[in-house]
Amino acid sequence: MRFTETELKGAYVVEIERRTDSRGFFGRGWCKREFEAQGLNSELAQVNIGFSNKKGTLRGMHYQVPPYQEAKLVRCTLGAIYDVIIDLRRGSSTYRQWFGLELMADNHRMLYVPEGCAHGYQTLADDTEVSYQTSQFYAPECARGVRYDDPAFGISWPSVARVISDADRNWPSYTP
Repeated sequence: MRFTETELKGAYVVEIERRTDSRGFFGRGWCKREFEAQGLNSELAQVNIGFSNKKGTLRGMHYQVPPYQEAKLVRCTLGAIYDVIIDLRRGSSTYRQWFGLELMADNHRMLYVPEGCAHGYQTLADDTEVSYQTSQFYAPECARGVRYDDPAFGISWPSVARVISDADRNWPSYTP
């Protein structure tokens, strides 16, 4: 696997190293040792799957607070998404900055989201599926979010959010 750090400290684009032959390719999408060698959280508590029927569906911006802060490894397994991270770690050199990246079933890229960062995505195609691993179990009492359109971050989404849950639309504006 290849790890490329993004502009956000501790967030990585992870790419499969493909071994190709006449049948197609084979590659590793997860390796505890390789994540540990990069200094990344290699705990695996859950694998979650999200499916959205409509292009323009927006999910986010979610995170969990201690003691259930979670790292995520996100991959689009069907369709395409614009995946976004916001750094909410107060002591971080990239605090309040965001990073966005297109993940598609065809490019097999993944995005590693470190603890303390909010995460969300917008679908770029109908019938899109996302799979993500988390380092902690979901803890509803620790679940938090910030507005996807909060001017404190100025995220440039690919299009207007056409489908969004009431919960995601009503997250509060960020207050440091």
